[in-house]
Amino acid sequence: MNIAKPSNTIGNTGSAANPSRRRWLGNTAKAAASLGAIAMADAVLKPAAWAAGSDAPEKPEVRIGFIPLTDCAPVIMASVLGLDKKHGVTIIPSKETSWAGLREKLASGGLDFAHVLYGLIYGMHLGIAGQQHDMSVLMGLNQNGQGITLSNQLRDAGAVDGESLKKAISANPRTYTFAHTFPTGTHAMWLYYWLAAYGINPIEDVRAVTVPPPQMVANMRIGNMDGFCVGEPWNARSIADKVGFSAATSQDIWADHPEKVLGARTDFVQQHPNTVRAVMAAILEAGKWIDGSPENTRKTAQTIAAKSYVNVSPDIIVDRMLGRYANGLGKTWTDKHPMRFYGEGAATFPYLSDGMWFLTQHKRWGLLDKHPDYMAVARQVNRIDLYKQAATAAGAALPASESRSSRLMDGVVWDGSDPAAYADGFTIHAST
Repeated sequence: MNIAKPSNTIGNTGSAANPSRRRWLGNTAKAAASLGAIAMADAVLKPAAWAAGSDAPEKPEVRIGFIPLTDCAPVIMASVLGLDKKHGVTIIPSKETSWAGLREKLASGGLDFAHVLYGLIYGMHLGIAGQQHDMSVLMGLNQNGQGITLSNQLRDAGAVDGESLKKAISANPRTYTFAHTFPTGTHAMWLYYWLAAYGINPIEDVRAVTVPPPQMVANMRIGNMDGFCVGEPWNARSIADKVGFSAATSQDIWADHPEKVLGARTDFVQQHPNTVRAVMAAILEAGKWIDGSPENTRKTAQTIAAKSYVNVSPDIIVDRMLGRYANGLGKTWTDKHPMRFYGEGAATFPYLSDGMWFLTQHKRWGLLDKHPDYMAVARQVNRIDLYKQAATAAGAALPASESRSSRLMDGVVWDGSDPAAYADGFTIHAST
């Protein structure tokens, strides 16, 4: 399967085994408990929850790649809080500059795991996002919390939302440029879905380019783009720097949508099952801790704001992390669907329907030239078996079903029941 129309680029871009639970699960489950609002030091001092011998992590030190975004928080906090060591591993966070660069390190073995775009993992697995590698989505890292920013120049032209943007494009034909972060990634899919919902074909009516998240604001400032879709804090940063405003949040497009995941190569997962479960359990507990209280969220914002992580002022991070939004045009609100890192297990469970949704959009926009076996691919990639074991170890809740139903912004319901019909049912799509 081939990419039919690869995006232009600005900046620096670029069947799984089912291992036995052995004794690991029983031993780690005894120590699992919610962190609640405990102090960081308490987490660090908790005794290890893993057993020695054959149940110990095969690789006690792991490198996890991340991009400077608010939703890298569970990976960073698992390390800072010492939750990794509680489960017998040491997480080394590795700051990367672009999703393409992260992809290459993940593929080559330079990274063991990654905080990564859901659709990037699926793109690698199908060979439409670089060289093909069997890949695994181990768990979700967050829901919600991305956004679409438009330039102040569009605001001055009267384009402040999707409807008025459509009118502005029709009234003043020119090349309009919109940026996302990776061709098969979540931000491309949110941007395309949002534009198409207002009658704008993202493949034919505008120019789509790829830009690394930390470079979005600078590129808009110098006029390289009319809008972009990216994760926080870069939407908030564009408002603080007075170069753009928020036209939509990603949760406006799909409330409680899947976003970043913990991804790894399938061969690494097969060779290091104890390590994988330990890392997952630590990150699950970190997500629970972040969601545990507003104070924990504020501590997280303060921590990840450091130069070694996201490298912005904590003030740019914390409000949207808490669901407190201002759009840069005078509107403020408390969002009903803020960024969640655990969400009683809903934000972290690797739903099969979530994985299939990205495949339907890849087909819709010509990234796949034919329908895949949607369910078979989702079952290969999303490691629900390992997630359930790690969730037990971390004391995390499990949903009643491996798929879920959602209604997106245009009223279309997605439940994974007929993915081919869903993918073919959109009026606006890539030309074949």
